[in-house]
Amino acid sequence: MSLQGTGGTTEPPPTGNPFQRGPEPTPTSLQASSGPFSVASTTVSSSAANGYGGGTIYYPTGTSEGPFAPIAVVPGYLAAQSSIQSWGPRLASWGFVVITITTNSSTDDPSQRATQLVAALNQVVSYGNTSSHPIFSKVDGTRRGVMGWSMGGGGSLIAAQNNPSTIKAAVPLAPYNSSTNFSSIRQPVLIFACESDSTAPPNQHALPFYNSMPSTNDKAYAEVNNGSHSCANSPSNQSGTIGKYGVSWMKRFLDDDLRFGPYLCDAPHQQDLSGTTFSRYLETCPYGN
Repeated sequence: MSLQGTGGTTEPPPTGNPFQRGPEPTPTSLQASSGPFSVASTTVSSSAANGYGGGTIYYPTGTSEGPFAPIAVVPGYLAAQSSIQSWGPRLASWGFVVITITTNSSTDDPSQRATQLVAALNQVVSYGNTSSHPIFSKVDGTRRGVMGWSMGGGGSLIAAQNNPSTIKAAVPLAPYNSSTNFSSIRQPVLIFACESDSTAPPNQHALPFYNSMPSTNDKAYAEVNNGSHSCANSPSNQSGTIGKYGVSWMKRFLDDDLRFGPYLCDAPHQQDLSGTTFSRYLETCPYGN
């Protein structure tokens, strides 16, 4: 199955950053329904999946750029892959290889979801080294990212905490976890919270998670104004602003692409803060210092 990107002309990475992929971002391109790369997908059946319940891999196509950082995305308690699946093609259209997964059981807890995120990433990297697979030679396994919703968001934080040498960035979506202590995380983390979330109230989950991480970390807490528990499940939410921040975070910290920094800290970001998208926004800008 193919999913078309916006078809913008991509640029080769400059000598100074071997991980940079794609053209210069703009506010319009970052909030559009897809990025500059065309996207194809392939399914991982439950029988083929190694350590998780199966999934869908989305990857850039029609480009000589690459290899690309892999990202795994996991749903929440009782939720299907479809609940977070729109993140797959959106992230892939900006130059990532993304797997959205089904869990072994819909009742798996955050720790089990963390283990499955890692298993899915490992299999994506393995497929990238398999000459017969569609994503052969497209995956850079040294730059891995995780994302998850609800208990999957808690799982993404646990995965980052337990795998500091391989997972380079995390974006939890309305995360839920019984423990609020993530003080050992050192990777960049953007937490999306939902102001009116009655399942994972921000003051009991997302905000304590954020506060537990060292103030020296590159981190951000983006609380969506009036948002319900699924406020960040789709990158198209809030007129694409959710996608703009999720993509920019992964580009900035998995690709080391400084062109996306202004959308997280500088004038474009400050313009967002003056609007109505976020009820609270906390950050440790400037990043990378």
